[in-house]
Amino acid sequence: MKYKHLGKCGVNVSELCLGTMFFGSQVNEATSIELIKKAYDQGINFVDTANVYVQGKSEEIVGKAIKGMRDDIVLATKVRHRMGEGPNDEGLSRKHILKAVEDSLKRLDTDYIDIYYVHRPSNARDFRTGILSPPIPLKETLSALTDLVRTGKVRYIGCSNFPAWHLCEALWTSDKYDLENFVVVQPPYNILQREIEREIIPLCVDQGIGIVSYSPLAGGILTGKYKLGSPPPIGSRGEINPMFFKRPGLKWEDAESQKIMKGLKDLSKELNISMAQLALAWLKAQPALTAPIIAASNMKQLEENLAVTTINLRKEDLEHINELVPLLGPYIT
Repeated sequence: MKYKHLGKCGVNVSELCLGTMFFGSQVNEATSIELIKKAYDQGINFVDTANVYVQGKSEEIVGKAIKGMRDDIVLATKVRHRMGEGPNDEGLSRKHILKAVEDSLKRLDTDYIDIYYVHRPSNARDFRTGILSPPIPLKETLSALTDLVRTGKVRYIGCSNFPAWHLCEALWTSDKYDLENFVVVQPPYNILQREIEREIIPLCVDQGIGIVSYSPLAGGILTGKYKLGSPPPIGSRGEINPMFFKRPGLKWEDAESQKIMKGLKDLSKELNISMAQLALAWLKAQPALTAPIIAASNMKQLEENLAVTTINLRKEDLEHINELVPLLGPYIT
């Protein structure tokens, strides 16, 4: 396992981050703990969760799993989404952030959080209604996060799902008011979703911000398990949560997508690796990326993902993938 600086800050994280979104739901507690310990034994020191994952259950499981190795783990969790029925039980107000962090610390059974992400902007669109809620001033949000860092409850702060303009506004706000800066971003990024190459990646490279991407397999599409003319596999994300694919416009049934998938499948066969390993190896080869977040629901999947640390794509492999799915940026100026 290789380790990298998280952007320009001093902490070192493994080149793969273990995600725990389904721990406590699709993955039971015993298996979840086993997976976290196995990942740690194989060199992963970076674990990602969120308070909203299974309404706190994921955080509780992570807290149990890392007991006895807490100081060796770089632990990340998030704040933003609804965690109760009250009018202040969601969002990025000072009131909600300070309540949410105490709840997360309790569930995680720890005194501090290494990386505390703002899960989405305060006025993120509600995809059910299309309504944008009124934004919370960034100064209020960043001031609350700064207090958490300066009191030792949080080590570093980051943001997830921020567009480039909003990230830039946050950096400007921090600079103007002498507040803590976001040191890491967490956007979706994979072979099929390359939008961050336009502005997010150039901005992060310029400002020395780490990039820890999620959805490396595009919700499972890049494993090749979704077939033309067939319903999503039972138990897959496509069956359980089809909205996951509709929001970013991910497709697998149109002719262009099938052409791409065939090209990736042929390349994975040529390299004698799985399609999932090809997708992760491609991410590992992106120089601006700190770490992709991997997921696993069983030990076989985890071992398959961990094997990518030994897989290095050739220049011609990367060029071939760019022919199948062209580079999206940066903007030409």
